[in-house]
Amino acid sequence: MDSKVYELLNDQINKELYSAYLYLSFADYYADEGLDGYENWYLIQAAEERDHALIFRKYLLDNDCKVVLEAIDKPDKTFKNHLEPLEAGLEHEKYVTSLINDIYAAAKEVNDFRTMKFLDWFIDEQLEEEVNATDMVTKMKLFGSDAKSLYELDQEYLARTYSTPSPLAAE
Repeated sequence: MDSKVYELLNDQINKELYSAYLYLSFADYYADEGLDGYENWYLIQAAEERDHALIFRKYLLDNDCKVVLEAIDKPDKTFKNHLEPLEAGLEHEKYVTSLINDIYAAAKEVNDFRTMKFLDWFIDEQLEEEVNATDMVTKMKLFGSDAKSLYELDQEYLARTYSTPSPLAAE
């Protein structure tokens, strides 16, 4: 495997684990606010991000590459209202999309078709993540100031259940 592609893939493990930490901090914020549904949403998001890290780890190991785990940064965001974590989540998902795109571009540059194919799932996943994050921001802006509507949104997010990402479920 090309050294640049390897470094980007290995670094993505750390980025995905940071994403899990970040989303745990969002879940904690909503728990403190009494919004169990939003807490549930971000607990599931944190689990998904952890699983994404495991998918990258497995890919490296399957390609006889050493996995090097690095320190995970502490989330540093604080929030003044219910909208801010959602906006931060959307911003973060766009950042993760840019990271996946960078890995894909590096793989394309060296004709690493295997890695490009591997990343196809993440490209689709990031579209879904950005759509969901945008939807949550939009709904909070539209309905978040009304207590009854906020309660209904919270109940909607409380009903969300975790499912193992397909690359891990296939094993």
